[in-house]
Amino acid sequence: MPEWLLYPTPHSFISRGMRRKPPRKDRPAFRGNPKEKASQPAKRARGETWIYGLHAVQAALANPRRRLGRAVLTARAAETIGAELLARVRVEPAEAEAINRLLPPGAVHQGAALETEPLAALDLDAVLAQGEPGKRRVVLVLDQLSDPHNVGAILRTAAAFDVAAVIVQDRHAPPQSGALAKAASGALETVPYIEVVNIVRALDRLAERGFWRIALAGDGAEPLTKVIPQGDVALVLGSEGDGIRRLVREHCEAGAFIPIAGQMESLNVSNAAAIALYELRRGTSS
Repeated sequence: MPEWLLYPTPHSFISRGMRRKPPRKDRPAFRGNPKEKASQPAKRARGETWIYGLHAVQAALANPRRRLGRAVLTARAAETIGAELLARVRVEPAEAEAINRLLPPGAVHQGAALETEPLAALDLDAVLAQGEPGKRRVVLVLDQLSDPHNVGAILRTAAAFDVAAVIVQDRHAPPQSGALAKAASGALETVPYIEVVNIVRALDRLAERGFWRIALAGDGAEPLTKVIPQGDVALVLGSEGDGIRRLVREHCEAGAFIPIAGQMESLNVSNAAAIALYELRRGTSS
């Protein structure tokens, strides 16, 4: 196995061709006895979920695309979030222990939980059409990454590097859960998260729009820095277990790796995404 492996891939093949109505303005955002509120989860409509954590809740409240239910908050969290954002939603005061009972075990909520529906589906063509003319676009394509913490971390990095979209396959990607939103630290609200039926067809659509498709894998043919083009880029990353699927790799123009020291066999995929996005930005400016 080569020393520069990004992460192991048993299939080492790369083709060379390769509304809620807002409350009245005079209504207090936070009132009542927190010990009497939110001791039990309310009955939820189908598809609703909980987002938790201060950054995730603040970003969701600031997102006009979000359809909101209720916010369950400690007094400190409500003060941190602020009355302006809380004007969008019905607020229920609660102690931290009561919020614990609303969420999965171990959820780090920081005193803030928000009931909401998943974001409406986005169309890839519509998202790409919103790009700034003349500005290079980078799209991340995640092939069968199912860990919400990894995907959330990638979304956070994507926001930091102004990625145009993150594309996932709907059947093999984490849902828009509280764990994903918490790991993304607000980026789920700002980076277009596009769920598609077929990754290969999505790659074909990107190619038709001028994107150079790069499969990032440990057994890639060249270092990433050698295959960075001047134009738009679609960077494909696979799961840490199985890597990028063969058919997906066949629909990429290039396969690339990130050189690392021999004493470490691989990188976490979210770390690899961060390094790759940095190199893409540096390659553009150099």
